[in-house]
Amino acid sequence: MTGVNRQIRLSRRPVGEVRAEDWAHGEEPVGVPGDGEFLGRTRYISLDPAMRGWLDDRPSYLPPVGLGEVMRAGSVVEVVASNHPKFQVGDHVVGAFGVQEYAVSDGKGALTVDPALAPLSAYLGALGMPGMTAYFGLLEVGALKEGETVVVSGAAGAVGTLVGQIAKIKGCRVVGIAGGPEKCALLTDELGFDAAIDYHAEDVRKALRTHAPDGIDVYFDNVGGPILDAALTQLAMHARVVICGAISQYNNETAVQGPSNYLSLLVRRARMEGFVVFDYARRYAEAAAELAGWIGDGRIKVKEHVVEGTVDDFPETLLMLFRGENTGKLVLRLA
Repeated sequence: MTGVNRQIRLSRRPVGEVRAEDWAHGEEPVGVPGDGEFLGRTRYISLDPAMRGWLDDRPSYLPPVGLGEVMRAGSVVEVVASNHPKFQVGDHVVGAFGVQEYAVSDGKGALTVDPALAPLSAYLGALGMPGMTAYFGLLEVGALKEGETVVVSGAAGAVGTLVGQIAKIKGCRVVGIAGGPEKCALLTDELGFDAAIDYHAEDVRKALRTHAPDGIDVYFDNVGGPILDAALTQLAMHARVVICGAISQYNNETAVQGPSNYLSLLVRRARMEGFVVFDYARRYAEAAAELAGWIGDGRIKVKEHVVEGTVDDFPETLLMLFRGENTGKLVLRLA
């Protein structure tokens, strides 16, 4: 296939907020699939807070994106040429194909998905990594029990919206922490949360005492920083604190702010545990089936923020995550 493949590559390691100068907008000829390979044209690109961590040259659960490399990203592609027995022209495939218009793949880690069963974007959201993260983080790491009180920060984001709805399905009281009255209204009026706390306008520690008077049984943390500290002061006995992310800290130019109230874990005989969703990869099908069932019967409402654009719009779209401009799962749909 002839043509040009536009790409976004990492040109320098960001310090603090990611800037336009940290990216290189490049072009190369569209690749030709060899034996056992296919060529996919990108339809949707996933934008996730974890991307910021991948840009730093430090040990993590994945190696950092190398300088000059195509930016790592999950995406959905449409197969346009194939020499692979498992992937046919016209198939839609989800995988880590990067921020580029076309990708040649040997199929490792790739999965064919059906747009007749769910919108393609859903395979990057509720039926993708955010859905898996919410499901296993809450039910396995958080060891959720019926009747408990659950508090989730970043509650209007891709993971947070699902955590709260799963907790409601499981018969729990749910309090979401989000930024702004619109997001808080979404949580309570549309997604069924019992209460929402606007961290822009409220004293979070005081609000938690109001909305979780008997303590927090499971705190699902997506933001870190002062909000994590506030939640630690309101833990119930034998609480579980699930560390999923810390978006408030990812752009720090100084040391990450750790929890100063960690001794609450001792007093309340609680535990704090971090997790990486890849550890549950063998069970993704189990989670996807249950999530799809809940979505199908209306018990989970999927919230997506779809930006229409091109590969070149990726850098600015990524910043929406750290400015709190998205509601639900953020994806870039390539025109």
